[in-house]
Amino acid sequence: MRAISGAPEQALAWIKAGRRAALATVIETWGSAPRRVGAQMVVSSEGEMEGSVSGGCVEGAVVLEALEALEEGESKVLEYGVSDGDAFAVGLACGGTIRVLVEPVGTGGMPQDMLETLVEARAARTPVAYEVTLNGNHRALVSDGHESRFRMDRSGLEEDGETFVAIHNPPLRLVVVGAVHIAQALVPMARIAGFDPFVIDPREAFGSAARFPDAQVINDWPDAALEQVGIDTRTALVLLTHDPKLDDPALFVGLRSGAFYIGALGSKRTHAARIERLTEAGFDPHTIARINGPVGLNIGAAGPAEIAVSILAQMIEALRLP
Repeated sequence: MRAISGAPEQALAWIKAGRRAALATVIETWGSAPRRVGAQMVVSSEGEMEGSVSGGCVEGAVVLEALEALEEGESKVLEYGVSDGDAFAVGLACGGTIRVLVEPVGTGGMPQDMLETLVEARAARTPVAYEVTLNGNHRALVSDGHESRFRMDRSGLEEDGETFVAIHNPPLRLVVVGAVHIAQALVPMARIAGFDPFVIDPREAFGSAARFPDAQVINDWPDAALEQVGIDTRTALVLLTHDPKLDDPALFVGLRSGAFYIGALGSKRTHAARIERLTEAGFDPHTIARINGPVGLNIGAAGPAEIAVSILAQMIEALRLP
């Protein structure tokens, strides 16, 4: 599983090594800005930097501003226009305008204990939002509220134009039950799209590292394996065996979890039989309706690779659209 790392973790590492650190966060964009709202970089008191707020266009200027913020002990809001020429120089088609919030860790910025709590939450795969007013009068880490922001992984300014909410979600995960040909196509596609993939299959001949070099493979029965992995709101669960002995135990766990997506392979007849079994097991119609079955968007997919495309597209649709 990919370790959660980023600007907060690097900032804390530098602080523990005796340096100071400042966080720079994109809080607003116009036009075709190079990085999305919420993108971060961190600057040490020695001038080191990790991360990016513009893909390379204004990082040098932000480093100087961050060093000044550390020296003065004050946060600041910066605004930059990234020209089309500058954007093209770093491999982008066009530019835009960005606003960046620079905060020292410690005096005048994010308290160190708040940064430590944030890093702990990220390591524990606990979604958390960092609220900060641009004048620095309010800073808080919250887990409640901002439901749509958490679901859509969307940081941004609130309607007051003064409160910025930075969403810190765990990395996305894909858990596939059934190490079949579709899984061999889906796993690398999902990894490119930013998912950490797991493949579960008690049949070692199917579920092997040789067949799935880019995934963590677990050779155990699905219910036990899913309890080991842990299914949360940043997890997509895809069942590809259409064998009740494997699918049903996985569904029992998945339907009781907060998984943002559940998909199950099989024909309409297979899915109807699945619904009947789940109803007899005590699941209500609303809960059963969480299952996307037959799995994938109806795009006329043929063959494992195209079916994998339809599944990944449906996963992203469930994640991003209201």
